[in-house]
Amino acid sequence: MGKNTMTLTDNRSGKTYELPILDATVGPSVVDISTFYQETGMFTFDKGYTSTASCRSEITYIDGGKGQLMYRGYDISYLANKKTFLDTTYLLLHKDLPTQEELENFTEEIKKRSFIHEGMKKLFDSFPDQAHPMAILSAGVSALSTFYFHHLDIDTTQEYMEMANRIIAKIPTVAALSYRYSNGLPIIYPDIEKGFTENFLYMMRAYPHNHVDLRPIEIKALDTIFTLHADHEQNASTTAVRNVGSTHAHPYAAISAGISALWGRAHGGANESVIRQLEMIGTVDRVDEFIARAKDKNDPFRLMGFGHRVYKNFDPRAKILKAIRNELIHELGINSELIEVANKIEHIALSDEYFISRNLYPNIDFYSGLILQALKIPKDMFAVIFVIGRTPGWIAQWIELQEQDNIKIARPRQLYMGPDDRTPEY
Repeated sequence: MGKNTMTLTDNRSGKTYELPILDATVGPSVVDISTFYQETGMFTFDKGYTSTASCRSEITYIDGGKGQLMYRGYDISYLANKKTFLDTTYLLLHKDLPTQEELENFTEEIKKRSFIHEGMKKLFDSFPDQAHPMAILSAGVSALSTFYFHHLDIDTTQEYMEMANRIIAKIPTVAALSYRYSNGLPIIYPDIEKGFTENFLYMMRAYPHNHVDLRPIEIKALDTIFTLHADHEQNASTTAVRNVGSTHAHPYAAISAGISALWGRAHGGANESVIRQLEMIGTVDRVDEFIARAKDKNDPFRLMGFGHRVYKNFDPRAKILKAIRNELIHELGINSELIEVANKIEHIALSDEYFISRNLYPNIDFYSGLILQALKIPKDMFAVIFVIGRTPGWIAQWIELQEQDNIKIARPRQLYMGPDDRTPEY
């Protein structure tokens, strides 16, 4: 028996099986069960993949117990406070932070690729008024594969980076156009004199021949949200991107799948749900009523924006956004009933033993929703903002998958609980 193995015993037969243990650079080791079915005739069962590592990755590390998040070995607080979203994007793609010259070249590359093919306007015109921007965005990204079909067959680092730069540059443009078309607003093209995050806010707010005043704190707040969303290990949407990518589909089709997965209220739609719940509570004097409901095990009501499946401590991204939220509110002079409601809920949750003992700390969605509300971003655009931030991570994960020696198509097994063969003799 080797030291780097685990021995499992089937108590029904007494047979034992020796499985290799693979050590991580940091974090939990894993038991390699890739030959488990071949050796035992059984599958493993892991609902929601809570104990299953689906891949090897060098991109993001999370320690939920410590409340730690790192991209390529850099702590998220350092990146969010000292670097920009494009710094972080470059890091995810190239594995190192850029030099000043590299960042300038990368920024110019992204600016030049931010325009979309004029033929895509016909696609946007086909959607009905008030169509959800996430639906338009998903369709628009999938449609990009028809304009850049050669990206289906790429296998060099240079080709990967060209594809990555193109989709990262165009996502904000497609996102802004999705919003403007859904609301019947005039289309605003990218302005290559503006930075990445500023340009997106410009395309959202501007009108033809009209100056748009964007304050530095607004750009900083949104840029920080993008950075904090850039990657988050093997979550539902990233897994969707990798699964579709394993079929050798077009990379933009894989990104479109990630967008669809992110749309769910339990994932990218969570911060929208936070705001809608705060609006439902309405006033500070009703907070205690809803706190009591949240504690009542017989009441289905749950506070949105508290607790996290991975983090069993304070979400490190939430700490950063809390400071940004306070700075934004102070500089913009925002004073609303919604913020007062949120502040009281936050105060109770951080001091009440019920929430503390259950690790129900405010998460990133609790603060990001309030920031986006302060930035006058419509609620149905909240998940779209998430997409813009997460696209570099999705692409980095897709490239990492493609660079493996051999790609195995994702194909989970199941515990079949249906009827046995009921076919009559014939």
